Amino acid sequence: MKILVTGGAGYIGSHTATQAEESGHTPVILDNLSTGHRWAVGRRAFVEGDLGDDILVRQALEQNRIEAVIHFAAFAYVGESVADPRRYFHNNVVNTLKLLDAMVDCGVKQIVHSSTCATYGIPDKVPISEEQAQRPVNPYGESKLFVERMLDWYGRAYGLRWVALRYFNAAGASDSHGECHDPETHLVPLAIQAALTGVPMQIFGTDYPTQDGTAVRDYIHVDDLAVAHLLALEYLKKGGASRAFNLGTGCGYSVRQVLDMVEEVGGITVPYQAAPRRVGDPPVLVADNHAAQEVLGWSPKSSSLRQIVESAWKWQTKARAAAPGA
Repeated sequence: MKILVTGGAGYIGSHTATQAEESGHTPVILDNLSTGHRWAVGRRAFVEGDLGDDILVRQALEQNRIEAVIHFAAFAYVGESVADPRRYFHNNVVNTLKLLDAMVDCGVKQIVHSSTCATYGIPDKVPISEEQAQRPVNPYGESKLFVERMLDWYGRAYGLRWVALRYFNAAGASDSHGECHDPETHLVPLAIQAALTGVPMQIFGTDYPTQDGTAVRDYIHVDDLAVAHLLALEYLKKGGASRAFNLGTGCGYSVRQVLDMVEEVGGITVPYQAAPRRVGDPPVLVADNHAAQEVLGWSPKSSSLRQIVESAWKWQTKARAAAPGA
């Protein structure tokens, strides 16, 4: 299939585009490079621009004869969304609405949407199933939930067929590249950077109602996430009903446990400082992934905490060694 990958120059998007190509699909990348990287596109067809540009999006769909969309393009910093919600609603909701309109007008009927466990807010119980109430506690989660609702109504009215994949915590690296955010906010690369530089990282919240007082999350390797997108696309192609799936391992690890694993893998202490909780951070988020396993035939292959940290450590140390002045 010819697939438009919005946000395909980003962390998860670029990994998915690589796996799509390896599976025989033809990915076309659309990215404004506000957070993505031109080098992550490689030699794939590339449209540089913003989803807010109606004409550009329609041209990308029509000129490349796109058959399906995998939609990653979004802002994804929880704290930033709390401080500047209008930026998040404009980019994540309004621009996605323009994408959906373009798809309907151009006859593109299938989309796999990058959603998030943040749509659940503080869950009623853990692990979290897809049937649990969605009550976001930050604008980022709210923006993603609004897109899920738009997908549902567009499906009913215009025949758009969709899968929303609710990620838990993406992490890890492939041989080609890993996380390269600016600013970096994800725990695993921050812990590795702290270990390698000796500059203390911050642990946001040490008084959560968890076993060691730090927040617990379900970490999933980026390569496993990429595979799930292609399985979701195949599911739609075979006529599967539109719906959402959780993507996680079903195992939760605290911040301190992640730091312990980084120290074990790297053989170096991770310096840190305790800091207050961040607004909008639930204490525990762990997935019930049975639906993805049973319906999509998906299961995480590279997502043990050790595999994630080892892959990230390997990439980070390689990247630092190759950096100018290293």
